[in-house]
Amino acid sequence: MPLPSANLYPPFNIVRLSHADLTVTDLSRSRAFYAETIGLQITDEDDDTIYFRGLEERTHHCLILRKGDAPSADALGFRVYDEEDLDRAEVHFSKQGRDVSWIERPFQGRTLHTTCPLGIPLEFHARMDRLPPIHQKYDLYKGVRPLRIDHFNCFSSDVVASISFFGELGFRVTEYTEDEATKNVWAAWMHRKGGVHDIALTNGLGPRLHHVAFWVPTPLAIIDLLDKLATTGYVGNIERGPGRHGLSNAFFLYVRDPDGHRIEFYCSDYLTVDPDLEPIKWDLMDPQRQTLWGAVAPPSFYELGTVFKDTPTREPTLKSAPPMTH
Repeated sequence: MPLPSANLYPPFNIVRLSHADLTVTDLSRSRAFYAETIGLQITDEDDDTIYFRGLEERTHHCLILRKGDAPSADALGFRVYDEEDLDRAEVHFSKQGRDVSWIERPFQGRTLHTTCPLGIPLEFHARMDRLPPIHQKYDLYKGVRPLRIDHFNCFSSDVVASISFFGELGFRVTEYTEDEATKNVWAAWMHRKGGVHDIALTNGLGPRLHHVAFWVPTPLAIIDLLDKLATTGYVGNIERGPGRHGLSNAFFLYVRDPDGHRIEFYCSDYLTVDPDLEPIKWDLMDPQRQTLWGAVAPPSFYELGTVFKDTPTREPTLKSAPPMTH
């Protein structure tokens, strides 16, 4: 099945992903994990909500944690170029018959809320409060030294439909996985900012959030984090890695936070800004797709994910599965 084509002249200009909005059940426990162990910087907090940014980020937040009764993903945020793009987005989604609404979000300007056709809650804004730079305040660097948010990965029950939706918004496929037995697209990595992806779409029970990823300075930062996790009570939170992906060529580690949200630490992928860059195809059954060194993922990696709040899930249309450990 051919990949849906990207729209190189989209109806509005998305610059990049912006932030993830997650619900956690114990805010103090999550605060300790993300701030003290991982090293994200707190920019604001109260009894119900904590905002974080990475060490290179000038905008107010890349991660929001909200206290709630059950873990969930509340929204995925994207930044558009200017206020006019927000208005164009409202027109575009309204013409598609999508529900759209203007919502209030602290530290952000006007924010438009909608959903993708499969139900992922999406937010778009053009402005967020700016903060002083801290990237040279090396006394703040701890944990894995997270510099910035890098991407989202979501389970989709219909990956081709998801590619079509994001492709119309100007996201371009950099790499994808094909099930050679059926010639169907099983997963795709799509970008706006010039890395391998701002969002990835993986076949599975969906929509669900597979993971949020943060860019870190070097693979050695990941090794340091592993030592810290292993000696501070979090060894059981290590799910997969360290390793180097075949797909994206990035060095990676996946951990689960105290509520089970999957977080990736990621570095060393490649530049993708050329508009005519051809997507790289991988065979679903190739173990080097998962890890260049040949190690396959555990079953939890393809089975477990975070539900989106108030969003029903559907079984995937494609039933194929990659090799995995037992």
